[in-house]
Amino acid sequence: MADQDSPNSNNGSGPENAPQIGVLTQYVKDLSVESPNSPAVFQWETQPQVDVQFGINAEKVSDEVHEVTLKVNVGARSDNGVHFLIDLSYAGLFGLRNLPEDTMGPFLLVEAPRLLFPFVRQVIAESVQNVGFPPLLLEPIDFGAVFMQQLAQQPGEGSGNGAGEPAADETPPADGDNQG
Repeated sequence: MADQDSPNSNNGSGPENAPQIGVLTQYVKDLSVESPNSPAVFQWETQPQVDVQFGINAEKVSDEVHEVTLKVNVGARSDNGVHFLIDLSYAGLFGLRNLPEDTMGPFLLVEAPRLLFPFVRQVIAESVQNVGFPPLLLEPIDFGAVFMQQLAQQPGEGSGNGAGEPAADETPPADGDNQG
């Protein structure tokens, strides 16, 4: 029966050279949660200032697989000292096949982090709660705007190294006053 299939048949997934994208897996690559001033911190009556920083890194793992890592650092501090610190590196493996070179950077630095962010947000909220504070709900991040800002800061360079492998990108802080 296979002999009767058309020569361009590929199980109904479209043309063989059509762009294909898939999330292969996602995982916590590194997580550090600290509340160095416990138990005294629970007696402090001052509201901490919350600072959120994030960065994105994309690396080519193989010809058709890229790892995108969203690194988030959260610190809550007041005049009394540090309430809590969280450093999270959350990554995903993305299968990319037949993706045009000019769309590789935008996918790896905008769409992939956008897909990972809800899970990052959950890990952060649960980690803050696990050290005895109310969950911290991070505000959404407009990765598209961050990407465009980075392009504007690097005129003539574009994104990445031209081979679809963007380097680590440190970005400006997200809204730091979003304690939930």
